[in-house]
Amino acid sequence: MQVLKSNKMANKVLCFGEVLWDAFGDEKKPGGAPMNVARHLRQQGIDAQMTSRIGADASGDELVAFLTCTGLHSNLIQRDEELPTCEVTVQLDEQNQAAYIIPQPVSWDNVQADAAMIAAAKQADAIVFGSLACREYNTRAALHTLLDESHNLRVFDVNLRPPHYELTTIEALAARSQVIKMNEEEAVMLIGGSHDDLRGKLIEFQKTYHNQTIIVTRGAEGALVWHDGRFYEHAGQQVQVVDTVGAGDSFLATFVAGLLAGQTDIQKLLNKACAVGAYVTTQRGANPAYPEGLI
Repeated sequence: MQVLKSNKMANKVLCFGEVLWDAFGDEKKPGGAPMNVARHLRQQGIDAQMTSRIGADASGDELVAFLTCTGLHSNLIQRDEELPTCEVTVQLDEQNQAAYIIPQPVSWDNVQADAAMIAAAKQADAIVFGSLACREYNTRAALHTLLDESHNLRVFDVNLRPPHYELTTIEALAARSQVIKMNEEEAVMLIGGSHDDLRGKLIEFQKTYHNQTIIVTRGAEGALVWHDGRFYEHAGQQVQVVDTVGAGDSFLATFVAGLLAGQTDIQKLLNKACAVGAYVTTQRGANPAYPEGLI
């Protein structure tokens, strides 16, 4: 299967899923994995669009103002008259690892695949989507409609937040994806086995779902990638962690940008994605500006 493209014209990505507020105590910041990916893609020169649904409430108005400032607000951001804008409580443990309390239902549980969204999916060189927004039928059906219309790179960002997923949903999305990204705990949950036999289990997983690229992030220990029959690995780099919010999103954005640019040196691309992810953990929040030389 060939999904790598030249960097000429390969610059439009549609990110589908949740936009929300991440609340850290008295402070809140705009978040949601697909939006974080879109913002990191934009920092890396990719024309990323965000499609989601927010509430017709004051919290939603604040998100619209933020999305407008970042260039991500458009007619692809729907407003819901009944369901509220989502606000997630983020709790950091002693190692600054994040845990999330996610309300349900919220506005992004009711995304509708309208004409503008379908047109954007047709025009995109890649569509990036996650599992969290697919917990309810309406949004899940909207995504499958967009995947029916999209014939370019499909990137599945596994985001298992118990109890907000069903295995059948994950399997259906995996079967429609060329690229899958998950963390190591999610990989063990989905494919069984243990951390020690992860490579063998990934080979079995690929034979079932026929993906071209499977990415397993390992936090401070880097990442493992299976791509076109070969494994690539990065051991991670030592940094002073402030919080881990957005690290995986920045990693994925970097990897997708490289694939769309026609990067064939997967080890080099993996090294770069790990460097970006590590930098994000040294900053507060999911979308810090990159220092010169990072990209």
